[in-house]
This record gives sequence, structure tokens and C-alpha cells, in this order.
Amino acid sequence: MKKYCLGIESTAHTFGIGIVDFEGKVYSLINDIFIPEEGGLHPALVREQHLQNFKIVIDKALKESNLSIKDIGLIAFSQSPGLGPVLKIGALVARMLSQVLKIPLVGVNHCIAHIEIGRLMCKIDDPLTLYVSGGNTIVSAFESDRYQIFGETLDLAVGNMIDSFARDAGLSHPGGPKIEKLALNSGKYLELPYTVKGMDLSFSGLYTAAKRL
Repeated sequence: MKKYCLGIESTAHTFGIGIVDFEGKVYSLINDIFIPEEGGLHPALVREQHLQNFKIVIDKALKESNLSIKDIGLIAFSQSPGLGPVLKIGALVARMLSQVLKIPLVGVNHCIAHIEIGRLMCKIDDPLTLYVSGGNTIVSAFESDRYQIFGETLDLAVGNMIDSFARDAGLSHPGGPKIEKLALNSGKYLELPYTVKGMDLSFSGLYTAAKRL
């Protein structure tokens, strides 16, 4: 009987369930997204929404894939990095399913998962990756049987910098698309500093300069 992998994403504002086979074919991908009324993400509130909705998301994913929970042969979950209180919900659900179904459990690095998904979808064997997210800015490549970091932010991640500036500017979450729209409609170019040290990056100076505009 063919078995499938159920993956759990719970690193930040999204609680997601993906069901795939062991050749990488995606059967379902269902997300529940926390959207704050104002400001940034409050981990306690995100945690509460994930806790309330995880069963609904799992049921929707199984229905979309036309599978039952008994068809699942492996549970994978985002182990790190992410918001601690929110990561714990995904780990809790993953352990519960693993124990009830008596199937293996695999913790996955959230950053590597993003890279591996891109590698699978694009059919790339040996990528050099610039990984940019809310909490990470990393230059990495696969070497000696593992992903090696060749450069990274020395202070703020790009996503964190953009979110922080958006809050300072009074923009609602998510701030990134709103900043982009304002920039496209402006047509005005502003000179801002940025720092590159070898393959490492620094964005705190850019953030400070942007706040002073």
C-alpha cells in the first residue's frame, strides 16, 4: 500500500499542511494565515490561532488529496528557525500524529526546506542560494554533504528590516507589499547606504538612514 508524507509548517504567521509522495509529487497544500489587526506579529496570538485551527487544516489537506490519515507513513515538521511559541504548536501536533499513527517523525530545518523545495521544483542539482526571509539573509551552497553558509547578515535580516520600517512608517501588516507599491508609484530615487563585508551583509545602517528620511 502506497504511503505519503504529511508536512507541518508553523514557523511564523502560517500554519500549513502539505501532503506529498516520496517522489515529491504534491497532493495538497493548505494554509491558515494569521493576519494581525495592527502592528507586527504577536507570538502568543499566532500560537492561539494555530492551536485552534490545526485540525481543520489537516482535515482540509486530507480531503483535497483524497486520502485518509491511515495513508500517511511519515510526519515531517519545521523544527527551526522560527518563533518559539509557534514552532512548539507544530512540534506538538507532529509528535501527536506520529505517536497515534505509530509512524516515523522527522524534524526539518525551515531554511533548508525552502531551498530543497526550490531545487525540486526547478530540477537543480547544485544551487548557490541567496536565502532571504523575515528572519534570515544567507548565502549558502551544498558542500561536503551539507549546506554551508558562506555569508549572512551581521545584524538585521532583510525581511525584519522591511517589517520594522513599515511599522515605523505606520503601515499595516504585511508591510513589504505596501512599501513596494509606494516606491513604484513614487518615481523618486533616494540614496541609502548599505554595507558588504566579504560575503557578509549589514542592514542596520540602511534601516537607520531610512527612518531619518
